[in-house]
Amino acid sequence: EARGAPLVLLYLLGLRALAQVSHRQLLSHPLAAAGPRDFSAARARGYLDNITAIGPRTVGSPANEVLAVNYLLEQIRGIERESTDAHKISVDIQRPTGSFSIDFLGGFTSYYANITNVIVKLEPRNGAEHSVLSNCHFDSVPNTPGASDDAVSCAVMLEILNTLSKSSESLQHAVIFLFNGAEENILQASHGFITQHEWAKSVRAFINLEAAGVGGKELVFQTGPENPWLVQAYVVAAKHPFASVVAQEIFQSGIIPADTDFRIYRDFGNVPGIDLAFIENGYIYHTNYDTSDRILTDSIQRAGDNILAVLKYLATSEKLAKSFEYRHGNVVFFDILGLFVLAYPARVGTIMNYITAAVAFFYLSKKILQSKARAVHNLKKLFTAFGLTLTSWVCTLVAVLMVAAFVSIIGRALSWYTHFYVSVSLYGTAAVAKLILVHMLAKKFFYKSMNEQYLGDVFFDASLMIWSIALAVMTKMGLCSAFICMLWVAFPLLTKLMIHKEFSQKGATIKFIVMYMLGMFVPYLYMLYLSWTVFEMFTPVMGRSGSEIPPDMVLAGFIVIFTMILSSYFINFIYLVKSTKTTLVTLTTVFVVTLILVCSGIFFPYSADAANPKPKRVFLQHTSRRFHDLDGNVVKSDSGIWINGFDYNGISHITPHVPEINDTIRTPCEEQAPFCGLPWILPVHFMFRLVKNWYLPAPEILPRSPIQFKLLSKELMPWNSMRLSFEVSGPSHMSLYVRPHAEAALSRWSLGDGMPVTSLGGDYFVFYSRGLHAAPWRFWVEVKAPEKYSDGIVSIAIAAHYFFGEDQKSPQLYALLERFPSWTFSSGWSCTYDLFVF
Repeated sequence: EARGAPLVLLYLLGLRALAQVSHRQLLSHPLAAAGPRDFSAARARGYLDNITAIGPRTVGSPANEVLAVNYLLEQIRGIERESTDAHKISVDIQRPTGSFSIDFLGGFTSYYANITNVIVKLEPRNGAEHSVLSNCHFDSVPNTPGASDDAVSCAVMLEILNTLSKSSESLQHAVIFLFNGAEENILQASHGFITQHEWAKSVRAFINLEAAGVGGKELVFQTGPENPWLVQAYVVAAKHPFASVVAQEIFQSGIIPADTDFRIYRDFGNVPGIDLAFIENGYIYHTNYDTSDRILTDSIQRAGDNILAVLKYLATSEKLAKSFEYRHGNVVFFDILGLFVLAYPARVGTIMNYITAAVAFFYLSKKILQSKARAVHNLKKLFTAFGLTLTSWVCTLVAVLMVAAFVSIIGRALSWYTHFYVSVSLYGTAAVAKLILVHMLAKKFFYKSMNEQYLGDVFFDASLMIWSIALAVMTKMGLCSAFICMLWVAFPLLTKLMIHKEFSQKGATIKFIVMYMLGMFVPYLYMLYLSWTVFEMFTPVMGRSGSEIPPDMVLAGFIVIFTMILSSYFINFIYLVKSTKTTLVTLTTVFVVTLILVCSGIFFPYSADAANPKPKRVFLQHTSRRFHDLDGNVVKSDSGIWINGFDYNGISHITPHVPEINDTIRTPCEEQAPFCGLPWILPVHFMFRLVKNWYLPAPEILPRSPIQFKLLSKELMPWNSMRLSFEVSGPSHMSLYVRPHAEAALSRWSLGDGMPVTSLGGDYFVFYSRGLHAAPWRFWVEVKAPEKYSDGIVSIAIAAHYFFGEDQKSPQLYALLERFPSWTFSSGWSCTYDLFVF
């Protein structure tokens, strides 16, 4: 134990350091001065600084619809003037109006009017029939500068356009640059382009540039659907690759509450593509800290190098024109420490996986049957070790989740949010200690007379059996991520075969341990490399995942899973050493001390550190509500500041700073109204419990541009349906909520594809946004009504959200926001809510 435990620890720390160095290495070679035909991060940074200097670019605001558009056009015209004769540049401003339904966030319908797209087409002088699309968005969420999401991508695209336009080499296909002006409004502008613009018909593939963090490496986290030639294009062309099919399968599972324009091009345009996103430092994503100075120049350079190379490859590829011939089949792809990408067809992966699993099962079968007289005995011992290993994992998971639940109940959730090492010291040590304890007890009481060398051998085989079963099952499920299991079967099996002689003759010598660890180098290094990516993506998400999911339970679960994976081929060491008491005592001591410190509150979750802020997100809406009856009379009205903390802690940390925000002002639910009578900007109600909403009484707000909601007509339709036609005019963002009454049903409407889509909970949600000078919004709904009713057939509510301009913040809201502590990102706006019954 004295030699083995430190050796294992040093081994894992060494591999972790190697993975860390790889992730921090943004460029494979030092940044050199860019030539006229090279991508220049310095020029791109100039574009970025100028875009973010405009300020928050909310859809419908002059900043987004005028200033940002004018700046982009000015730069594009300048690039056009300096382009070579090999290219033709066309520019178009599109202002589409449309509607669609989407199953994101539980399902809702979106309507947009007169939003803005700036579109540039770079093509050969004699034109091109086919094109590749590059997409970014220049709008930002309210109250944020949006440097990483997504101004930096637009800056990169401007510089790529500049670089390509100065090249004397003619492209075979066109490159369309879409600077879309309404992505943060849930993917509206991309829908307007792909379904309505003339140039969209020529698009055969796309690259979407996004962000889920601020800078670092841009990760390829979605490709396809199918079309393996696109992945091969990235593999061949990208200079600094960073890609993972694991990230793709995690993202497409819906675990992360986010979506990108990739979905729109895939679902509404039937176009395949590549989705890239910056993922580092997601703590300040969608906050006021997302400024251009936080994005490293090397980060801009690597993104520009990669995207320029891939676009050039696609724009000169024969496959782009015949993409339909190469569309079938998925791809297994993953980068090796950012040096290169391994990619192969999923069907090849399936064959490799099944062969690997079959070889492992053959090895285990041969070992069991090597002595026919002891075959049953060997089988029993193998299955006993198999069962004990699984039992130890289940016990570990349960024990650590109990600790996480306790920490959440006592109000110490997210103690690790600013100090990630706390989660490792708390949940990581608990997991390893519990794992060792279970096997130590098994060794002492169940295997007390067994040979240690034999036990070590059996538990290695049990781990190999678990991974082989996992490999077969994941391959059968069609998961490309099964390649991980293949690594964890192939390399350990090869290692075992190579060191079998050394182990059987001399036992667990230092030479055996060193050879064993060298053989495990590839799967352990890759798992630690992958774990960094997973924790880099998921840890910040816990600060914006709502009040329903205890983040400590989620993070503890991830830590246990990685502990189980990393321990799987070291469990046998527990049986090879004489004792594990010292290791167990050390781990338990670290766990107990950390738990005491966490319970004491010494680890504050949030940080206002200027160099590395990790703010708490709070949304405040100064709201005036009016509830009307069937005759149009106001039967109830109130005003207040509606407060939502975006994480599990609610406002417990804010109350000491703003005492009036406390548990006495929890938000009541108006049961008769859709969505509890609250002005949700998006249907995220399922992420927030009402016990973690607060409604602070405040004076009524009177917007200078109030909403106008009119019933234009009521028309009796066939089959006892009533068509209600409405006209609405108001600010750039509005939310419509519909609830049919008992025995009534919403059958059709003029939105989306005509078929109403319910949100979670059964109500209907419509998200509306517009650019400048949009006509009033007209729509109709058809409700199938029962023959007899006394209290109307449908309740319809409309909320108006004022995200910019003179109506955005009331004096009371300003004053309240000023009192919030510096470690918060508090985003505030005014809104009105009106409920009507028809």
